[in-house]
Amino acid sequence: MMKFDQNGTVSRRNFLRIAGAAGATICAPAVWGLKAQEGRRIVVRDPGGPYTPGFTLAFYEPFKKATGIEVVGIVGQHDPVAYIRSIVETKNYVWDGALVNQMVHDVLMGSKSGGLLEEHKADPGGIPKRFVKPSFMPVLALQTVFTYRTDAFSGKAAPESWADFWNVNEFPGRRALRKSPQETLEQALLADGVPADKLYPLDLDRAFKSLDRLKKDVQVWWTGGAQTSQMLKTREVDLCPTWNARAQAAIDEGAPAKIVFNQGLLNTEGFCVIKGGPKADLVREFIAFTRDPERQAAFTKHLSYGPVHPDAYKFIDAERAKALPTSPENMKTAIQVNTQYWSGALDAVQERFNAWLLG
Repeated sequence: MMKFDQNGTVSRRNFLRIAGAAGATICAPAVWGLKAQEGRRIVVRDPGGPYTPGFTLAFYEPFKKATGIEVVGIVGQHDPVAYIRSIVETKNYVWDGALVNQMVHDVLMGSKSGGLLEEHKADPGGIPKRFVKPSFMPVLALQTVFTYRTDAFSGKAAPESWADFWNVNEFPGRRALRKSPQETLEQALLADGVPADKLYPLDLDRAFKSLDRLKKDVQVWWTGGAQTSQMLKTREVDLCPTWNARAQAAIDEGAPAKIVFNQGLLNTEGFCVIKGGPKADLVREFIAFTRDPERQAAFTKHLSYGPVHPDAYKFIDAERAKALPTSPENMKTAIQVNTQYWSGALDAVQERFNAWLLG
């Protein structure tokens, strides 16, 4: 009941109480609406750069239109293992899901805490089963290839294999290698004649002996993909291993260069459900959506990595397909990286590689 003071007016205390209650009543639907919207929103880690427009076109906007669930892509660390571990341990779910490569996935699932990811519970849906794991559904693949400046080999034979890359006498030129044992050691073994099906487990002694032969001819040890694009554009080097999209970026920006897909090292990236998250089922729904071949074809308009669903190429221009690492032609000699080997061996091999660099 409304109470008046002796002058017949509402007391200040009662006015504030009534106004507060009325305000709560008036605002409640808006607050409930905001909470409902928040509940239909997931945050996923992606690498940014060309991924952002590619994934927005292919996945984020179509998924919201189809389901009403908003997907917000947040640029995360290059190696998000420690960050995802902290999310799970603190239960502070700033990310609900994450795009990671298969190597990072294997490290996350090898955690002493019993794994930091949950199962996606989705059928492969036409994606080759060798790429799929219970907690990893790939959406794209990339190849580590080497690229050479065509003007450095004008009028003479150009390199076509890792053996050629290592052959500085017949294929002279300024060279770069990645300052990391991952894939660099595979390249060294392939250059030394190891067959693709005998690559793993890596023969480390043989790999380092192969690297010994090339070490003095390496002008640059690179640490980032953008660095490789820049070196190719400015001709700081003539031959450089890099990820195929980084090489394509240099070509698109005017560098006279060619990508050699022969014996490219194949790796995949996919979305994962972070363990214990309150929106895990929404992330699973999103992961199931990303399997669609037409959706995977769409991101290639912005990103030079390849869809993993073979039917995606029905929706990709034939000329564009030539630049993508999963096109049938570029997959003929591709070698899938054994990420399980690396997840167990990386620390020890990294230590040996660092010591070799200093030696």
